[in-house]
Amino acid sequence: MRIWVRTVLLLAMVLGPGCNRSSSPGTTGGEANSGKKGAKPKIVFITNIVDPFWNVAAAGVRAAAKEFDADCQVEMPAKGSIVEQKRLVETAMVRGVDGIAISPIDAKNQVDLINQVSQQAKVITQDSDAPDSKRLCFVGMDNYKAGRAAGELVKEALPEGGKVMIFVGRLEQLNAQQRRQGVIDALFDRPSQALAQMQYDAPGKEISGGKYTIISTRTDNGDYLRAKSNAEDAMSAYPDLACMVGLFAYNTPACLEAVKEAKKTSKIKLVSFDENDGTLQGIIDGHVYGTVSQQPYLYGYHSVRILAALVRGDNSVLPPKKFLEVPIKLVKKQNVEAFWTELKKLRAG
Repeated sequence: MRIWVRTVLLLAMVLGPGCNRSSSPGTTGGEANSGKKGAKPKIVFITNIVDPFWNVAAAGVRAAAKEFDADCQVEMPAKGSIVEQKRLVETAMVRGVDGIAISPIDAKNQVDLINQVSQQAKVITQDSDAPDSKRLCFVGMDNYKAGRAAGELVKEALPEGGKVMIFVGRLEQLNAQQRRQGVIDALFDRPSQALAQMQYDAPGKEISGGKYTIISTRTDNGDYLRAKSNAEDAMSAYPDLACMVGLFAYNTPACLEAVKEAKKTSKIKLVSFDENDGTLQGIIDGHVYGTVSQQPYLYGYHSVRILAALVRGDNSVLPPKKFLEVPIKLVKKQNVEAFWTELKKLRAG
């Protein structure tokens, strides 16, 4: 009897509460379903804030969940804070998820969190990267290249030059830093930089060169009301402001509201990122010159595709150099209606 009891206890200690998990040789982390035939990988897609931008990505998540037979959830931190995002990650781990695709709010200060989670699950980054972490790959656009594209839009909108202001949620995110630098380098005709050796202009100083002057970069920490007030303050402080560049999806719609109320739609050019409905309508109305779309639907789709395969032990899905580049789309007056029609179809999916 004592031998039987000791045997049961020993098995319980070996199997523990995670006895339903199995692993495959040569894999690390996120192995809950990799050896369990027919099991659905549990995947969570974590954004950096609540925004319509992420609803498009969520549609991609849903499509990939069906195609690759995965159990997926999309989680959005309501206030866009690091604390909220960390809580969503920790909750996901308690649920025993196999894979996480995260858009880090503060790449440098979230390396430890990502590394810890990587010991238990497959982790990739999307939208914004954390290259110093142990994430398996990054899914997203080349944010520096996209920033340069936005800078070229500013040149088209403002060929004679002028004063420019940049607006963004926060500069702790690597994607924001790279987009901003891309805009600056393009405006001043600087050579392209390599991402690994990127040199950044300090955000607190005025930058001048040739026909353009970048007055400053204003941040709002994800507060939409503050985003609008930043635009209002900029117009008040600089009556000769010629262009506003919004680096996050909600920035340009907030700027547009402020510009309309100030009756300056004919004086201030607007250049945007992403595909907010307000931005697209602004392009149709002639109030926004253009926007750089990063195709968030593909962020969701490819994140799930890659994680589902990794959990099942297929590492061949990892992209070269651990970077799956999603191509950008430039949206201007001539293609905005066709773009918006397609976007509505994706959102409905």
